[in-house]
Amino acid sequence: MAAADISLQNEAVLNAALTGLTARGQKSLPPWLFYDEAGSLLFEQITALPEYYLTRTEREVFVTHADEIVTALGADVTLAELGAGSAAKTGVLLRAATKFQDEVLYQPIDISPSALDEAAASIAERIPGVKVEPQVANYITERYDIARPKGQKVLALYIGSSIGNFSPSEAVQILSNLRQHLQVGDALLLGTDLSPSVEKSVDTLLAAYDDAAGVTAAFNLNVLARLNCELGADFDVAAFAHRARWNQGCSRIEMHLESLIAQTVHIAGETISFAAGETIHTENSHKFTEASLQQLLGSADFSASRTFLSPTKSFAVTLAVAV
Repeated sequence: MAAADISLQNEAVLNAALTGLTARGQKSLPPWLFYDEAGSLLFEQITALPEYYLTRTEREVFVTHADEIVTALGADVTLAELGAGSAAKTGVLLRAATKFQDEVLYQPIDISPSALDEAAASIAERIPGVKVEPQVANYITERYDIARPKGQKVLALYIGSSIGNFSPSEAVQILSNLRQHLQVGDALLLGTDLSPSVEKSVDTLLAAYDDAAGVTAAFNLNVLARLNCELGADFDVAAFAHRARWNQGCSRIEMHLESLIAQTVHIAGETISFAAGETIHTENSHKFTEASLQQLLGSADFSASRTFLSPTKSFAVTLAVAV
């Protein structure tokens, strides 16, 4: 496939791949590349794994505090969600909202059309009183919109600890971009995984990103299959292996793809060489403290009004008001 053809079909994917893989030093790929149709399905499987505590614990918080969350703004709300996926947990909040207002507008924003289709169909079937207006967009690189029904406030959801996938500066930029869609008095509901503690060991963290069934490994490796499919690259996926590491200094889990042999890969006319043992850094999952969370929110013009902790104190859901 010619480079010009690739550029016309999927310029963002091409640019992201070449920028990260031809950089000096550590090769990398941005985590949004995970979420083609196959990757989105694999991630949904990850959320159900016994090792992946994040989804269960966040859902527990929603079940316990949903009514308080959706009524905290003192007005009817429209829910808008970045990176909504199949919106499985969001249903808990939507059900709560329908108890207090006649119709709830839900605006899921996601890069995956198939995930949004699944979310819309599931919500329509299970939760009467919710109107779903999905929007296909990469909220990192593309413009998106948030509608505001008359007299309502916006409750923006960024849950699942997705914010942890980005560097501190990128995380501030994502929340700052979101803040531009909001008015003073609107709110953000932010899910964040917490740093290791007495209640949560580093081993527990590592297992969540390197499960025994190998689903996370398949999820990580799928990014190479995506580049082969969409860009005509020639990665030998079997010649790479999934690696998860804890970086204490940066308080984050890192996911890498390790080249098992010395090899070369071709993408759009570029030749990329890998030494045996060299890695592609594909994802971070930053873990937060109360102080780092407050700093992040303040940098994007949000003020935390209430933080709800999971029973194990391993996960936080913070309701932050736009200021």
